[in-house]
Amino acid sequence: MTDIAIIGGCGHVGLPLGLAFAEVGKQVAAVDIDGPKVEATNAGEMPFSDRGADDLLTKVLKDGTFIATTDPAIVRESEVIVTVIGTPVDEHLNPRFDVMQRFVNEIREYLVPNQLLVLRSTLFPGSTARVKQLLDKMGLDVDVAFCPERVAEGVALEEIKGLPQIVAGVDERSQKRAEELFALLTPDIIRLETTGAELAKLFTNAWRYIQFSVANQFYMIANDYGIDFYDVHNAMTFKYPRAKDFPRAGFAAGPCLFKDTMQLSAFHNNNFFLGHSAMLINEGLPNYIVQRARRRFPDLSEKKVAILGMAFKPNSDDPRDSLSFKLRSILQAEAAEVLCVEPNFHDERFVSLDEAMDEADLVILGVPHSQFRELDFGKKPLIDIWNMTNQRMDVI
Repeated sequence: MTDIAIIGGCGHVGLPLGLAFAEVGKQVAAVDIDGPKVEATNAGEMPFSDRGADDLLTKVLKDGTFIATTDPAIVRESEVIVTVIGTPVDEHLNPRFDVMQRFVNEIREYLVPNQLLVLRSTLFPGSTARVKQLLDKMGLDVDVAFCPERVAEGVALEEIKGLPQIVAGVDERSQKRAEELFALLTPDIIRLETTGAELAKLFTNAWRYIQFSVANQFYMIANDYGIDFYDVHNAMTFKYPRAKDFPRAGFAAGPCLFKDTMQLSAFHNNNFFLGHSAMLINEGLPNYIVQRARRRFPDLSEKKVAILGMAFKPNSDDPRDSLSFKLRSILQAEAAEVLCVEPNFHDERFVSLDEAMDEADLVILGVPHSQFRELDFGKKPLIDIWNMTNQRMDVI
């Protein structure tokens, strides 16, 4: 008998959660369709970077409380099923509930009475209730709860055990079972009804997305008037508590912030003007950098440009929805050649850091990985909107 089966269990959301439950003694099965990831995980090799996860994976495999598998039949043996499948947006930025409907149709043959189904990823408001309705129509007596993940990639394992857990069951029995489950990880349980919990997740990511857009807009304003944004930023934040959370400029990317902001907009009949403004600013930053670089270097079309960092955020090995790739696409139309460097994952299109630094006429810091912190750029022109170095070409 398996206590918990996590569908999508070898990914960035599912695997840290599975390890956390296995650490407290639950029998956990990580179910995933990616065979190589399953094989690597069972061999004790984390398929991605997450602080503290490597040692814990080795431990729970040795203890026999964790296993990864491609066989969904193990779901039948599990008291709790956790899915990290959420509602994505389509090419028109509308939410796709059909993904959840397809998931229910595919898993129905493995469900048995009295199981608890926990929805873990971002959902369009109302989706939890709709999943329960689908299960009821199929005659499946399964409890359902939405318990959104709120962790930062790379430190997910730490934050699962350190952050309060939002728990929202479709009824009191589902609520109680989900609360007892997550109380194994944290004493801080926050009870909400399902739509409120779905909005809490969307609000959280939209808020971060808007905060980043404010910093990026301020960066553009200062830069356009020849003012060093970081001089202003330092003046605003130095020993001034009301501005201590004001972020720096940089790419606001990844698989969540943009998508969830657009889901919230769709939920509110596309009347989320702050969200749309944030999208225009954040998604427009790569183009802004290139256009300003073209003004600074009228001969940009004759230059080789290096982009250092292709992940979606610092010290990550995840390329999903990285704006460095958008920057690359724009530069390919503007520069003679684009040389991309990423030390945290392999891509045959990329070059080594040494090659990029030798050949590039201009360097753009796409992501401020710690590996780049001590680089000596010499007299090579550098655009560093993150202000990681002291050679950022103050105004571009």
